[in-house]
Amino acid sequence: MSTNTKDMGRREGAFEREPARRVFAAELRECRYQFKDGEDEKSPTFVLLPSGERSNRIFLVGTLTEKTRQGEQNIFYRGRVVDPTGTFFIMAGSYQPEAMQQLAKIETPAFVAVIGKPNLYQKPDGSYLASVRVESITVVDKDTRDLWVLDAAKHTMDRVDAYTKEPTPDILKAKEQYPTIDPSLFRKIAYDALAQIKI
Repeated sequence: MSTNTKDMGRREGAFEREPARRVFAAELRECRYQFKDGEDEKSPTFVLLPSGERSNRIFLVGTLTEKTRQGEQNIFYRGRVVDPTGTFFIMAGSYQPEAMQQLAKIETPAFVAVIGKPNLYQKPDGSYLASVRVESITVVDKDTRDLWVLDAAKHTMDRVDAYTKEPTPDILKAKEQYPTIDPSLFRKIAYDALAQIKI
């Protein structure tokens, strides 16, 4: 029996597992590396952000611009949520019945706050598509969206600053997996996003 506090947190509450990272769509779109932390089937799966931080869950806010219902027996919804840097592809299906019902009720366009798990899919041409499996989605107002942009910009810049300092195992792995990506690009993306909101 493990007494590892990380394991204990994982068993006790669904939302105690991992912090939900604030990530812009432009950074999530660059993700190419996904891994499991541990051997058993309950081990969490992480996407490694190019700025050098692992992410099991993300928190995003943007405009739900479209949604489509798909499937006959196994119904699920796909949607697009746009932030100032690009598009998040989201989905909710029968494994997330609450999230699916929430998404089904929302009329587009609407500002939404989403917590979900990032997933990477490799397409036949070798490129990757990052999507977010929704755990919860709520309609919010423009002020909430603007505050999220501020928050996401701060978190992004903190990650970029950490990347250039003491390298953690995740930062070293990011340098290995994303050798052509200069993390200062994400600082520029954060500044550009801030320039688009009026606070």
